[in-house]
Amino acid sequence: MLGPMNPASGPAPDVYAPHCPTRLVLDRIGDKWTVLLVGRLSAGAQRFTALRRVVPGISQKVLTQTLRGLERDGVVSRTEHPGTPRRVDYALTDLGRTLVSLLGSIRTWAEAHIGEVLAAQTAFDARRPAATDGDDDPTSGPAVGPAVGPAVGPAVGPAVGPAVGPAVRPAVGPKAGANGAAPSGSPPPSASIGGRATGPRPRTDRAR
Repeated sequence: MLGPMNPASGPAPDVYAPHCPTRLVLDRIGDKWTVLLVGRLSAGAQRFTALRRVVPGISQKVLTQTLRGLERDGVVSRTEHPGTPRRVDYALTDLGRTLVSLLGSIRTWAEAHIGEVLAAQTAFDARRPAATDGDDDPTSGPAVGPAVGPAVGPAVGPAVGPAVGPAVRPAVGPKAGANGAAPSGSPPPSASIGGRATGPRPRTDRAR
C-alpha cells in the first residue's frame, strides 16, 4: 500500500530508484485484479456482490483486499448507504479515472497478442527442456555444495569409526589394563612349544 509522500521535501520521484514509493504504485496498478476492477468500475459505481459477478474468478477475500487497497490509495471510493440490508457502493475517484485509458490499453494489448505470447512460450519450452532451467542463473552454482558434503562426510565416518573401534577393543580389553598391558601382579602369559609349557610355573607354598 502507498505511504505518505511529499515530493517538495525530497528528491523527485523516480521508479528506478530502489526505495522510491512510486514502485508501490506499480505494484498496485500492475496487479491483474486492479486492471479488471478498474475496467468494470469505469462504467459506474458497483456493489460488492455485483463486482464479484462481473469479475469471474476473484474470491471474496481477494476482492475485499483489492478494493481496500485501492480505496487507501485514493483510486476507489466506498459509500455506505443506510438501510436494511446495508448497501455499499464502490466507484472510481477522479484519480482512479486517470487509470481507465491506461489500464484499458493493457487489457486490449493482452487480448490482441495472447496468441503470439502462447506461441512464443510453446517454442521456448520446446527448445529449452526443463532440465536446463537455471543454466543462465549465476546463483545456480551453490547447489553443488550440499550434494557433495552430506554424501561424503556422514558416509565415511560411521563406516570407519564404529566398525574398527568396537571390533578390536573387546578382543584385547577384558584381560588387559588401560594401555593394553597386563594388570600388575598377574603372571605373564605362557607359551607352548611342542606341547610343553615354557612359561613360569605357578608358585606353590609347601608346608615346612
